[in-house]
Amino acid sequence: MTPIELAEKRHARDAVLLAGRLLLSLIFVHEGLELATHFEGAQKAMAALGVGTPLLLATIALQLGAGLSVALGILARLGAIGLGLFCLMTAGLFHTNFASQNELLHFEKDLAIAGGMFILALSRSGRLSVDRVLAGLAKDTKIDPPIEQHLSVGETSLPV
Repeated sequence: MTPIELAEKRHARDAVLLAGRLLLSLIFVHEGLELATHFEGAQKAMAALGVGTPLLLATIALQLGAGLSVALGILARLGAIGLGLFCLMTAGLFHTNFASQNELLHFEKDLAIAGGMFILALSRSGRLSVDRVLAGLAKDTKIDPPIEQHLSVGETSLPV
């Protein structure tokens, strides 16, 4: 038995997906809470960058909503796509001064996080997710649950 077969047999894939979802979402949930609980300071800092209050509110909603979506595995693919696009936009709009080592680092981190989110969107959230629990409840009530296929069994498109 290969290590991959052994890991799949022991459901390590789902545990790794859960850990990855939690690690990826942590930064967004934390930052969304920080912005929300220190709203006036965030509003002033964002205004200095040319970001108005409506966009700040949308950012907080996206970070908290999509961050929790990814963490809990509730419509995690959609949340991951949203956060991946957010990271690409943040990198392109706010971290383009490559003469500054700090800005370059933030640019690269945003790109890396976006990549992780897009990979998560393709791989789905796994068995350890609220979506999976809800699918099981739907199955018990005779409602056809969504069928979760993995890329390893032939799926190649995003459900957008």
